[in-house]
Amino acid sequence: MVYICWGQKSSGMATKGDRYMQLKKNEVRTVTIEGVNSQGAGVARIDGRAVFVAGALPGERCEIKLLKVSKTAVYAKVLRIIEPSEHRIEPECSYFPKCGGCDFLHVDYDKELDIKKDRVNDALRRIGGLNISVTEIIGAPSRQRYRNKAIFAVSKENGRTVTGFYRPRSHKVIPVESCLIQSREADEAAIAIREWMDRYSVSFYNEADEMGLIRNIFVRTAFSTGMTMVCIISNGDIPRKSELVDLIRERLPSVVSIILNINKSRGNVVLSGSFTTLWGSDYVEDILHGMRFRLSPLSFYQINSHQVEKLYSKALEYAGLTGKEKVLDLYCGTGTIGLCAAPKAEKVIGVEMVEAAVSDAKVNAELNSIKNAEFICADAGEAAKILARRGFRPDVVFLDPPRKGLAAEVIGIVSEMSPRRIVYVSCDPATLARDLKLFDERGYKAIEATAVDMFPGTQHVECVTLMSRVKNQV
Repeated sequence: MVYICWGQKSSGMATKGDRYMQLKKNEVRTVTIEGVNSQGAGVARIDGRAVFVAGALPGERCEIKLLKVSKTAVYAKVLRIIEPSEHRIEPECSYFPKCGGCDFLHVDYDKELDIKKDRVNDALRRIGGLNISVTEIIGAPSRQRYRNKAIFAVSKENGRTVTGFYRPRSHKVIPVESCLIQSREADEAAIAIREWMDRYSVSFYNEADEMGLIRNIFVRTAFSTGMTMVCIISNGDIPRKSELVDLIRERLPSVVSIILNINKSRGNVVLSGSFTTLWGSDYVEDILHGMRFRLSPLSFYQINSHQVEKLYSKALEYAGLTGKEKVLDLYCGTGTIGLCAAPKAEKVIGVEMVEAAVSDAKVNAELNSIKNAEFICADAGEAAKILARRGFRPDVVFLDPPRKGLAAEVIGIVSEMSPRRIVYVSCDPATLARDLKLFDERGYKAIEATAVDMFPGTQHVECVTLMSRVKNQV
């Protein structure tokens, strides 16, 4: 900790406003890093003010330059590491940290896991005010080549097509030849499409003037089956389709599906609009917990195929199924959790708003000869009304919402159903802690939680939590 004594006013004490005015953009300071924030930046303090330092690790003493000073936050960059952390390593990726896709490639994996576990516990304590902590984080077997879904941005540089990822807080594409956390199949697909675009002068879509064709490249790799889907996202119909198909098939023997998505929407939504299969299947299949799952482009599927089995095993352990329970799987996606639970349950009902995912879930039930699962395309509120009319009251509820977590209305609906157990799978510790607090107020206590590292090398961490009803809804 660096203690700084500010000049005093005639009153004899410096006010908070005085201290704020003393910190100035471009100022150079020496600090000790005390922790890491939720975005993976190091946290130092200057006279009580938090300073967020990109790339700095806990315990390091650094010379920093203040980049932005506001009333709410101070951001800085490292000029010089005076005393490096014993956990600092040389990143294997030559694009780190420019591309912004990873946060922790400069720290050894054991320390990365500790940082993530601490982040979850900090959120549970500080945001949720809960008397529970994560004692275990399940690490991944590798920090490389684990992602089963890649989305590349497309641009031009020196007259040639490039693919890669946006620089943080910008729309500048950092060209990436090979991303170490993506599948090799994704890299090969991007190479083929770049070659096709350059050979036939196919333009990329420029957001600034809304001109051009190719917006993104979406690649889904099913590691268990060896299948690969390539989806080209375009602002309109594309030329030379047969040449594109031939080149992708030549470069990528594992490809089983080549799809064109014409997405004319504005904004950052990658997949939208119409889908046309140029060659092969409309989907790929993967194997999870011994079951086959069909995945179309719009279907949600956990990013890390190697870790998802561990995540779902823990979720099923928390559910404590005996074969007699009625199970509700909210935000069910393609039905993965619910279908894995079905052999140990009396009845499973999955609820999902994305129609394509529900269609996949129904097919997946048939593929695995599961007769005691059904799927409803609706939001949580509509589904609750449907289930109430049927008299369906779940014993166990699985929740796997998007990063933003649950709406207060959904928490109320689930609590009113009075399940004995709720198993909450979350990819954001802050929204998880917020929601657990609201459940706590409704009589559902968080009993146990386990973190699972689904996203090695990045700031993100998954957590599965068991809640139990300890009192009736008031």
